[in-house]
Amino acid sequence: MGKLTITRAQTPKPKFEDVSRLEFGKLYTDHMLVMDYSRGRWHDARIVPYADFVLDPAALVFHYGQAIFEGLKAYKNEKDEILMFRPRDNFLRLNRSAERLCIPPIDPDEALSNLIELVRLESGWIPTDPGTSLYVRPTIIATEPALGVRASDQYRFFIILSPVGPYYAEGMKPTRIYVENEYVRAVPGGTGDTKAAANYASSLIAGKKAHEKGYSQVLWLDGLRHENIEEVGSMNMFFVVNGELITPELNGSILPGITRDSILKIAHRMGIGAVERTIGIGEIFRAHDEGRLDEAFGTGTAAVVSAVGEMAWNGRTITINNGEIGRYSQLFYDRLTGIQMGREEDEFGWVVRV
Repeated sequence: MGKLTITRAQTPKPKFEDVSRLEFGKLYTDHMLVMDYSRGRWHDARIVPYADFVLDPAALVFHYGQAIFEGLKAYKNEKDEILMFRPRDNFLRLNRSAERLCIPPIDPDEALSNLIELVRLESGWIPTDPGTSLYVRPTIIATEPALGVRASDQYRFFIILSPVGPYYAEGMKPTRIYVENEYVRAVPGGTGDTKAAANYASSLIAGKKAHEKGYSQVLWLDGLRHENIEEVGSMNMFFVVNGELITPELNGSILPGITRDSILKIAHRMGIGAVERTIGIGEIFRAHDEGRLDEAFGTGTAAVVSAVGEMAWNGRTITINNGEIGRYSQLFYDRLTGIQMGREEDEFGWVVRV
C-alpha cells in the first residue's frame, strides 16, 4: 500500500457547539483517508481534505453494485485518551465482504495504521459528552468505467469520520420492532453475511412499512420459510428465555456482528450460558404466552445494546419485560461500554489506544 501522505485542509470547518444537536451521519470532519486500486495493487494511500469524488458515469459501482462498507467508533475517555474498539476486526470483516463481491483485499494492519493517523489528525472532532463518539465509515467502491457484468479492475477505498451524539438522546429506552413477513433480507448463498450496500437498499421498503405502522426497526425472518429469526436491520438479536441467553446461529445469511461476538465472549467470561441456535418466531411468541420470555435485545455498533420492549407479528403485539430494560440488556451494555471507554478492564485486548 506504500507510504501514507497527508495534505491538510487550508480552511477547517467550524466544529459543533451543541452536542445535543448532533445527528447521526450529518456532519463530517475536515479530512478523509483515500486509497486506490489499479494495475493489480492498492496504492497512493493519502489523507486529504474532505471533498467530493469525481467518478465516470460508467463507473461499475453505479451499475453492478460493487460496494461494501464497515462501521466503528472512536471515543475519548475521562483521561482524554482516544480509544477504538476492535478496529482490526472491522477490516478483517471488510475483507470477507470483499471476497464475496470479488473486490481485492486490503492489508488490515496498514489500514489500521492509516486510520489511527486519520483519527489523530481529527482528534478535535471527537465529542466528549457521555454517549458521544466519532463514527468511522470505511468503504470500498468499484470505479472502473465499463458497461458489462464483471468485477471491476479499479477500486477506491476511503474512510470518512462523523461526530455523533448519544444513540439514546433521551435515555436508554426499549424499542418497538415489527416482524417482516412479506419481504426478505437474504437467503442462503446470498450476501446476507456481508456488509454489502445492496443489502441495505433492498431493506428500505420494509423499513418504510414498519415506520408507517409506528415501529422503529424491522426484524427479518429466514428467506425460505419466513419462520426463523435472523436479524434486525442494523442489529443482531438476543433473547432470554427461562433465564437462558440465546441468539440465532450464523447460517450464512446473518451478518457476523462484532458487537454480537463481543457479547458472546463477555457472557462466556462471566459464566453466563449463551446458546447459538435456530430460533423460530413462533417459539418466541409461545415463550411470551407461557411467561418464559424474560427479555430481548439487539446489538450493534450504533446502539451497542438496544432493549426490545414490544414486538408485532401476524397481527399480534406482545410486550416484553413490561416494556422495560432487562437485567441482561443493562448488564451487557454497561460492561461493553465500560470496556470501550476504558472504565473497565479490557481482558480481551479489544481496545486500541490512538
